[in-house]
Amino acid sequence: MFHGSIPALITPFKNGAIDRDAFANLIETQITGGSSALVPCGTTGESATLSHDEHREVVELCIQIASGRVPVIAGAGSNSTNEAIELVEHAKTVGADAALVICPYYNKPDQAGLEAHFRAINDAVSIPQILYNVPSRTASDLLPETVGRLAKLPNVVGIKDASNDLGRVSMQASLTAGEQFTQLSGEDPSSLGHRGMGGAGCISVTANVAPDLCAQMHAAFNAGDLETAQKIDQRLIHIHRANFFSPSPGPAKYMLSKMGVCSDEVRLPIVTPNAETRARIDAALVTAGLE
Repeated sequence: MFHGSIPALITPFKNGAIDRDAFANLIETQITGGSSALVPCGTTGESATLSHDEHREVVELCIQIASGRVPVIAGAGSNSTNEAIELVEHAKTVGADAALVICPYYNKPDQAGLEAHFRAINDAVSIPQILYNVPSRTASDLLPETVGRLAKLPNVVGIKDASNDLGRVSMQASLTAGEQFTQLSGEDPSSLGHRGMGGAGCISVTANVAPDLCAQMHAAFNAGDLETAQKIDQRLIHIHRANFFSPSPGPAKYMLSKMGVCSDEVRLPIVTPNAETRARIDAALVTAGLE
């Protein structure tokens, strides 16, 4: 259902508020660059520090601006099951094509709790739902065996896996055999390897900055041109790394500010990269041929 390069969109700010014009510009750049879908209000979109009203506004803006040209996968997770259901219901109501639902964070549920959480959302809202496993942020890890059981639910259509364990691609494929279940990488540096293991694409931080190159890498892989895909990946790896020279999305917003897309404004407790880090990011842009 979903494939290729899918940006986890940053949320542009201006004087503390959502910069709607910059967001529209970003989305147009993504669509023109070949992104195959859009994800508003993911981790990169600073969902943790958006108010509920802002969260809903960003999702609605993305759907409005995209205007059906590419699918919109609305970030709609929470560490509260009831709140996650409310956000997924909103995503459906305003016309999102799917919801990206993160594992509950801070609570540290076990596998039974994680399964019950996703089952409750599946039962409450009929919209395609993509599981989002990112153990480094949530302190919980959705294991392949649990994924295999959840894949049998009618609304669970895939997973964004940021465990950085490529072996899980094969394991999850084995455990979801016979289901319409899509595996997407959540780790830019290993996204090409994830494709080689059987993944369908990547929900990407780097695509904010280099949508055309990210899309071209996936297109080359789809065409069986691994050499070209590898060459593009060898350029992109410098941006992948630079995106985490300081807490994300600070570096991505700094790079986009240099490109004239938006300001580098982030929301506390994230801060903008300092002078030393900006110099390292600048060097990465040069090495990648983007400046």
